[in-house]
Amino acid sequence: MLSRFLSPALPVPPSWYPGHMTQFTRMLPALLTRTDIVLELRDARLPLTSINRTFEGALARWRTERSRLSEHAALASPQASARVCERVVVFSKRDLVPEWGLEPFRMAMATRFPEQKVLFASWNKPRDLKSLSSLLVNIAKDHPHVPELNVLVVGMPNVGKSTLLNALRNIGIPGPTPKALRTSAQPGLTRALSTRLKLSTDPLVYAFDTPGVMLPFLGRGERGAERGVKLALIAGIKEGLYDIESLAAYLVYRLNVLDADAPAYLSLLPKGAAPTTDIDQFLGLLAQRLGMLKRGGIPDRQRAAAWFIKWWRDEGGSVYASAPPAAAASRRAGWGFDLEWEVGPAPDGSGRESIQKRMEECIDAYMLGVEQEESDGGAVSSTQERKRVREEKAAKRAARTRAKLAAKRGG
Repeated sequence: MLSRFLSPALPVPPSWYPGHMTQFTRMLPALLTRTDIVLELRDARLPLTSINRTFEGALARWRTERSRLSEHAALASPQASARVCERVVVFSKRDLVPEWGLEPFRMAMATRFPEQKVLFASWNKPRDLKSLSSLLVNIAKDHPHVPELNVLVVGMPNVGKSTLLNALRNIGIPGPTPKALRTSAQPGLTRALSTRLKLSTDPLVYAFDTPGVMLPFLGRGERGAERGVKLALIAGIKEGLYDIESLAAYLVYRLNVLDADAPAYLSLLPKGAAPTTDIDQFLGLLAQRLGMLKRGGIPDRQRAAAWFIKWWRDEGGSVYASAPPAAAASRRAGWGFDLEWEVGPAPDGSGRESIQKRMEECIDAYMLGVEQEESDGGAVSSTQERKRVREEKAAKRAARTRAKLAAKRGG
């Protein structure tokens, strides 16, 4: 069994924030004025990393404004109904994380974010899609005074927004329904806001598909580097921005953390191979097993690394998800790639600890780290800071110019 192991050296996170993302972020406040339900998609494998802080401020202002409008309406007419303002967070790819963690994590999220409705879904499970469709329809039925409900679907790239909307249309609209949106395994296909898509005819529910939006800056130091590698592994950011062996090294490390006794990659190696923390050894063994050899019998580590990452996305996640929780006496364990905790005797001597409690601690630690990062300026790149300074100087110059012109007219 592996004992302690350190995270490999991680590359500096790349900058990847195409223009269409900037454009959508600027449009978001106006879009929210005609939105009743924000449906945010996150990846269950990265339930915390796929929180997009870009949205948080705009959504907080949206809730405040909706509350103000509801109060004004109630003062004008006691019979007036509150404005619809619902936030639904759907964690996609639920089949790629272990089932034993779904309910504890849902309860942990409900404890920490009671204003959010949380669901887990896999697009290949009709029951999950029907549950989400029913949730949207029931929200509409709870507000019969609203003639139609508008749903804004947001999330990071490649989280499955377009695929979800196509599936919800098939469920909510009787008869054959043509596919409305193109989908792709590569991030960044949807580059503009879609036209309204009808998801239900009775009651009327419409939705907008939006471009995937990355964080403008992934962060400084190890925290930002790890965010970038995690997102690249799930194809949420362009894989070509990274050295493929660096991604493979982090994937081996993370699978070791999840199960040091029998990591999910073990079945790929020659019979009798043991878990390892040595990426060169791992890729050499894998290349030998797959017959990926260069001239002279030298293992082709690049090809092996690319194959390994593709295996993880296509099959490996399911291998990991189907395994029972690791049961070592004292070690680290986790769920997905974001939640990690010490496993050991509980304070009451029972030898068991609440998974939900550990998950709540992980959420608290993550959110505290994000707040600290933002207060220290670590969430803004030097390029963004220079741009902000230039914009402030330009605004001051424009204000001085307007003041001079006003003074001349007044004189």
